[in-house]
Amino acid sequence: MVSLETPICDFGWRAVDFSLPGVDGKTYSLADVRGPNGTLVMFICNHCPYVKAVLDRIVRDARDLQSRGVGIIAIMTNDPAEYPEDSFDNMKLVAERAGFTFPYVIDETQEVGRAYDAVCTPDFFGFNADLELQYRGRLDASRKEAAPPDARRDLYEAMSEVAETGRGPAEQIPSMGCSIKWRQEAEA
Repeated sequence: MVSLETPICDFGWRAVDFSLPGVDGKTYSLADVRGPNGTLVMFICNHCPYVKAVLDRIVRDARDLQSRGVGIIAIMTNDPAEYPEDSFDNMKLVAERAGFTFPYVIDETQEVGRAYDAVCTPDFFGFNADLELQYRGRLDASRKEAAPPDARRDLYEAMSEVAETGRGPAEQIPSMGCSIKWRQEAEA
């Protein structure tokens, strides 16, 4: 397992559209999940200990942000052939057990993950109402273990600010997690 940190936020970078199948049988595009006050695109997976440690917090913060007009989607871009716990069937189970209030979709070709330059799970991309990147930071101080219950809610606070002002905080702490599990390219 390779642990990586996300790059510094590239303020103003435009969200890339997608069309990905969800665990609920629907296909989702960026327009389908776009919120009136912002949009959060999360790259997560089922097997990563960093994601497992905070999944309940992700669901809590997503619910709270949705009530503030932020649209949310979770994308699983790992290669399930190499990581069977990340299979589509297991994605369905995780979403149901955790009570996801947002679409959970699979990026089978990994094109969306590459277009966003996702580097780890979890990786959070917070956009304003104009789909300009305003946050690329951590959920909170959690790592492979959840931070204390009273830990500052970095993602929630940043996206609340984006929802209210259209701008994210200047200071952001990178997210940390397991590397995206890219498919090995076939040799020519």
